[in-house]
Amino acid sequence: MGYALSKTVQGGFDETLARTRTALAEQGFGVLTEIDLAATLKGKLGVEIPAQVILGACNPPSAFEALGAEESIGLLLPCNVVVRWAGEDTTVVEAIDPATMHVLTGNDALEPVAARVGAKLRAALTSLGA
Repeated sequence: MGYALSKTVQGGFDETLARTRTALAEQGFGVLTEIDLAATLKGKLGVEIPAQVILGACNPPSAFEALGAEESIGLLLPCNVVVRWAGEDTTVVEAIDPATMHVLTGNDALEPVAARVGAKLRAALTSLGA
């Protein structure tokens, strides 16, 4: 089983990052955390990598349901969505596949919530176009 949902988008990094935030919001996700990985690594290690931002996305009703089924599921929340520049007007948007919650825990009560959240993340990625 793969662990990522992925979409390659023709467009600049900043534009795709903004569109990703909008697409997530349209599917009921809030962004709880944002990590500029390129800036962090430059500041801490003095190294340069292509632009890359990690968005910690949360759908509150689904998070609440998952916590009711598995009290330690917070270890796998929020859903990470990565937007990274791939060069020449190409940006990759990837999200953790929520099915990994079910697989890692073995808790069948998480399967429906993982399926619902996965559908929402897929819809957000699809809305970004090609």
